[in-house]
Amino acid sequence: MRAALEGIEIRGPVEEPFAEILTPEAVAFVAELARAFEEERQRLLAQRRERYARLAAGERPDFPSETQAIRAADWRVAPPPKDLRCRWVEITGPTDRKMVINALNSGAQVFMADFEDANVPTWTNMLYGQWNLREAVRRTIRYVAPDGREYRLAEETATLMVRPRGLHLNEPRMRVDGRPVAGALFDLGLFLFHNAQELLARGSGPYLYLPKLEGYHEARFWNQVCEAAEDRLDLPRGAIRVSVLIEHILAAFEMEEILYALRERITALNLGRWDYIFSMIKVFAHDPAMVLPDRSRLTVPATPFLRAAAQRLVQVAHRRGAHAIGGMSAYIPRRDPAANERAFAEVRADKTWEVGMGFDGAWVAHPGLVPVVQEIFREALQGPDQRHRLPEGEVTPEMLLQVPEGPITEEGLRNNISVALQYLGAWLAGRGAVAIFNRMEDTATAEIARSQIWQWRHHGARLDDGRRVDRTLYHVLRDQEIAALEQASSEEGFRLREAQGLLDLLVEAERFIPFLTEPGMAYLEEPVSSHV
Repeated sequence: MRAALEGIEIRGPVEEPFAEILTPEAVAFVAELARAFEEERQRLLAQRRERYARLAAGERPDFPSETQAIRAADWRVAPPPKDLRCRWVEITGPTDRKMVINALNSGAQVFMADFEDANVPTWTNMLYGQWNLREAVRRTIRYVAPDGREYRLAEETATLMVRPRGLHLNEPRMRVDGRPVAGALFDLGLFLFHNAQELLARGSGPYLYLPKLEGYHEARFWNQVCEAAEDRLDLPRGAIRVSVLIEHILAAFEMEEILYALRERITALNLGRWDYIFSMIKVFAHDPAMVLPDRSRLTVPATPFLRAAAQRLVQVAHRRGAHAIGGMSAYIPRRDPAANERAFAEVRADKTWEVGMGFDGAWVAHPGLVPVVQEIFREALQGPDQRHRLPEGEVTPEMLLQVPEGPITEEGLRNNISVALQYLGAWLAGRGAVAIFNRMEDTATAEIARSQIWQWRHHGARLDDGRRVDRTLYHVLRDQEIAALEQASSEEGFRLREAQGLLDLLVEAERFIPFLTEPGMAYLEEPVSSHV
């Protein structure tokens, strides 16, 4: 084992319970994956940058000509396992102990434990999350709240799925041969090493949600990683089952190819609407014709590019035998019955539209929404899904790129500034899922907020009252929002002034910064110690 650990450095504390996760064997497994796949990951990230440069030079996205034969052929993905046959409601959230128990007990069909957008990638969060999932899989997890209430798993629980970090993020506290390990391989590797065999023995399996894919080459990469993990851990081929988030405009052009690359193991495509909106701003940051209106107007039915993506996703997924999972309902129920009923009416309208489009399930962020969404799918569907349905009509590249009309308002600009400041302040304090204005915000929604401010400032967009969005207006409104937040907030550990510095960096950069987490990682200071 000592030879297997050569060249490996752990730069974070490994006291209990982290030592149960970072065993020599588990660390060696992650390092094996890193050595096998880091070069290819870097090549794919370089490919992303090259593609963005071509788009900035005038190239327009299209369906790949080299994969026409795949789109024309008759093939289907592997059928879903028994415990992923019905997916009406999927609840998502971070991997803290109370959330894991409550989500598994929520009545949803699936709980997606999130190491990505709803989590802050501190060493403590990542490793406690792995420890919590290890105990949840073995049904030994318990939580005692400060008021003495005890939480345990119910007899029946949701099926567990895990979302690792995207390919762009590193895990800086583990280095192999002098290079940081990919966060994706760190998260995936530790979860599979500790839980894959146990999940199979309990009649389930190791199920993953794959985020931030930008094309089928990346799907092929994930499939190769899964195959290598199956071989190394002595798992049957195809034991690792995956769902893929279509949360990037470029991935929307390659949905069939993504399914094909993962056809032995994929079970669903999911329309990640918030990251999808963010990707439209990022990919077309250079183009003033792609400036979007207020975020509040970017609902799926009212937004042409989202509506087209939803139609194409259901068509492609169902044609190939996969589930189509709809978007997030992020509302947080309150103690005000009238306010709840108004919000629930909006949720019902949104999910009724998705059912009508052919979706087989949808996401929620709070257990209180599970019965609301569950009822809609139960009443609408005759069985566990509607994979037999194919929405009519061709979806063209032009439809996938059509932006909505609508105003940019001071209220919308203020909301983006306030949401970004509040989220970043909490994110820097270690919380990745944050209740803001009665909605659960995560990194994806914060990305929309900060990127819209950048887009409006960069292109000199005008508000509906004629004022131009420039650096001066941003500073005036930012300072007003900070003053209001400082007066209203007494939350301990809320790092508002550091959030201001990070937001200024993101908004005032001349070139668009691809992910807020990249500069944000420099603010997440933790004690560093070295272990082998």
